[in-house]
Amino acid sequence: MNESPRSTPEHVVHPPAGAGDGTGDVSRTPRVSPIPHPGRSRDHAGSHRTEQREERSDDRHGHPVSPSENGTHRRRRAGRDLPAAIGVGVGLGAVILATLFLYRPAFVVVVAAAVVVGVWELTSRFSETKGISVPLPPLAFGGAAMVVAGYAGGPSAAWLAAAATALAVPAWRLFGAPENYLRDVTAGVFAVFYVPFLATFVTMMLTAEDGAWRVLVFLLLTVVSDTGAYAVGWKFGRRRLAPRISPGKTREGLLGAVAAAVVTGALCMEFLIDGGVWWQGILLGLAVAASATLGDLGESMIKRDLGIKDMGTLLPGHGGIMDRLDSLLPTAPVVWILLLVFVGS
Repeated sequence: MNESPRSTPEHVVHPPAGAGDGTGDVSRTPRVSPIPHPGRSRDHAGSHRTEQREERSDDRHGHPVSPSENGTHRRRRAGRDLPAAIGVGVGLGAVILATLFLYRPAFVVVVAAAVVVGVWELTSRFSETKGISVPLPPLAFGGAAMVVAGYAGGPSAAWLAAAATALAVPAWRLFGAPENYLRDVTAGVFAVFYVPFLATFVTMMLTAEDGAWRVLVFLLLTVVSDTGAYAVGWKFGRRRLAPRISPGKTREGLLGAVAAAVVTGALCMEFLIDGGVWWQGILLGLAVAASATLGDLGESMIKRDLGIKDMGTLLPGHGGIMDRLDSLLPTAPVVWILLLVFVGS
């Protein structure tokens, strides 16, 4: 039976916590708490829940960004297993550097393996979320062949292998059901150029006399750009960069990526690349910050379309291989072309 507000007592006496079950001390002074005003408690609870939800983080980098206008909410730490992420990152870095400078063919094998796992993750997510049946064997075999061809035969061999792989996908799909043939083939050809084709530019960089240093510069600039975006966005981020695609990315984070990449690029071109000068590094850093950001946003768009957070779970604290390649893949041709223009092959 509902009582009118006038007949509602202002306070009610509660027994101490645990009274009646042997867990509390009944000799203590009873606790007095106010009765919320009718119709007000639900609004207050809803407001509290809204405040708790105001801080959100990006699916990729975990940049916490407050949507509140006054910016009073502070950032929470990224929703990743940080120790695992650091351990995996250090391990991958050690493998890459060891193979890159000790035995180049081993590095090519590492890139080919990453491509095969990447296309497997991508096609698996296509199948699980959209029912898209992309033939994996021609993609995996052709992708590895493209990477090796780029190292052994240069651009002509790499692009010939890419064309052969793109033709093999629809040919392989002919042996399946006719339903959704066009959809499956389109997704397969997209996967050919999104993963292995872009990865061939990494092994083509390696063919130069100072190829190992070129690849190192490419990796450093991409990692530094991502790190600068994360650090500045986490600390100072207020204005969102692309809220519909990745709510955690901010314009301030983009400025951090540009600053970090420009400084690192100038130093790398001056001290690591034969014939390079500092102003070329500034241009290189600007291009890398743009391509890495676009690559990150591009994969975020794909994951939103598929309705997933990560492409895989192979790398603890990071997600899948594709979650690590998203910035690297579109950056590889940018660095390859600019280094070719600046210092030749």
